[in-house]
Amino acid sequence: MKKFISTLKNIWSIEELRNKITFTILLLFIYRLGSFIVLPGIDPNKLSNLSQSASSGVLGLLDAFVGGAFSKASIFALGIMPYISASIFMQLMTILIPQMAKVQKEGESGRKKINQWTRYLTVLITAFQAAAYIGYLKSPSNAEALIPAYSGFFWASTIIILTVGTLFVMWLGEKITDKGLGNGTSIIIMIGILARFPQSFGQEWTARFAQRGAGGILLMLVEILFLVAIIMGLIMLVQGTRKVPVEYAKQIVGNRQTGGAHNFLPLKVNASGVMPIIFAQAILFLPTVFTGFTGSGWARHFTDHTDAIYMIVYSVCVIAFTFLYTALIFNPKQMAEELKQNNGFIPGVMPGEPTADYIGTIMDRITLPGAVLLAIVGILPGLFELSLGMSQGFSTFFGGTSLLIMVGVILDTLQQIETQLLMRQYDGLMNSGRIQGRQQQIVPSGM
Repeated sequence: MKKFISTLKNIWSIEELRNKITFTILLLFIYRLGSFIVLPGIDPNKLSNLSQSASSGVLGLLDAFVGGAFSKASIFALGIMPYISASIFMQLMTILIPQMAKVQKEGESGRKKINQWTRYLTVLITAFQAAAYIGYLKSPSNAEALIPAYSGFFWASTIIILTVGTLFVMWLGEKITDKGLGNGTSIIIMIGILARFPQSFGQEWTARFAQRGAGGILLMLVEILFLVAIIMGLIMLVQGTRKVPVEYAKQIVGNRQTGGAHNFLPLKVNASGVMPIIFAQAILFLPTVFTGFTGSGWARHFTDHTDAIYMIVYSVCVIAFTFLYTALIFNPKQMAEELKQNNGFIPGVMPGEPTADYIGTIMDRITLPGAVLLAIVGILPGLFELSLGMSQGFSTFFGGTSLLIMVGVILDTLQQIETQLLMRQYDGLMNSGRIQGRQQQIVPSGM
């Protein structure tokens, strides 16, 4: 405890780090404040039906990402998710389209072009989702919250306000990235998720105690133990690596001998990070968008994460996207070429093409269990809700995108703080070892 207090004092004594923490907290406060400002033309006292309909299934997950702003009909109802979708799309395009890849390699000017195109695409995606959200608000179950006198302006004003709101949240994320702690987009999503935890925990506690009394409290403690175990397992999944030994040949440069070092290549078990889960949920979220967020007809299977069809399709999508995204971002030929240029080699493997094949084979072997574990993590909320009768809101913290994002972002933030401490010769946050963040952020750092 004494060392922990000392570490906090060291963190606060570093002016640069103190300013970053203060700046990040200030912008997050502004974001949370905006999440409670209701759209014009909506009576906030009549949003009970909207809150109930947006508390389950995929809509409940979306509401969790934006910190409850979706169910409150807030000006930040769509949050930063349209920007996430646009960033993911642009990242894929820079990988799949040679012309886009060429633009990205132009340095600072290329990065600015990609950013500008991402913003334009964000506006289009937000306008489309805003129109679907309006249809959802005008559905029979939610229409009573609309103010009739404002109906003539509601359509245009809502699209404009939701679009501007998303762009403002995007701007907050960029400022946190530039002057705050780590990836601002990831932190904003994490704060939105964490904002729902106290309410979800309280509802689960009340429900358990009301149903079974002391037995319900015991069951609640069991759930908390499961949550801790899942978080520990997820940290292992995020930080798990396969270390491939590497030797560097000795060289004589002038009168000095260089090289001869022993090192290793850290190949991530989960190299794709949270991206496969986001891709899978984006695919399964499309049917609800095209049905106006109602999930009617065949789309009902994709609005309930406890549905067997949803779990099967979701798992297949996660595994497929894990292999696809890993293949897109991982280039064994480039790694083999860099090793060769630096006079490095893997013991027992010839340099060049054999090294690339060896690295690729190892990556394929560790990607399969990583993909399966990621799919299991994705369907854990539905399994817990079915098996333990857990509430939908509380079950989202037992796996899926919510927990994976929280664990990844917290590790990234702690890694940045630890780096700042070590740079100034303070002790790190851990007695032994180093905190490792994710290799892949939610939004690429170049975005």
